Amino acid sequence: MIDLKQLQKRVYDNKIQKGFNTTDIHMEFCLTHDEVSEAFQAYHKKLPDLGEELADVVVYILGLSEILGIDLEKELLQKINKNEKREYKIIDGVMKRTKDK
Repeated sequence: MIDLKQLQKRVYDNKIQKGFNTTDIHMEFCLTHDEVSEAFQAYHKKLPDLGEELADVVVYILGLSEILGIDLEKELLQKINKNEKREYKIIDGVMKRTKDK
């Protein structure tokens, strides 16, 4: 099992070691968005580096979480549990949430 807390710290420590940004939060969100776009392009163009591009997205999310002091593992587990309890129906051709348990 992967320890996300440990990975967050590794990503952050690497950013510090290499001199990457750890203070401009707006820039980190923009760079994360850029990585998502690169992953989409890899998927859209059927490029062989899709997995690596998706990994880049996760690395940026882990780093951002550590910078912001967010326990991503805890948040992720809570969100998965919440999503599993929700109910959805297709209404007029659109998937809509109908219940939060």
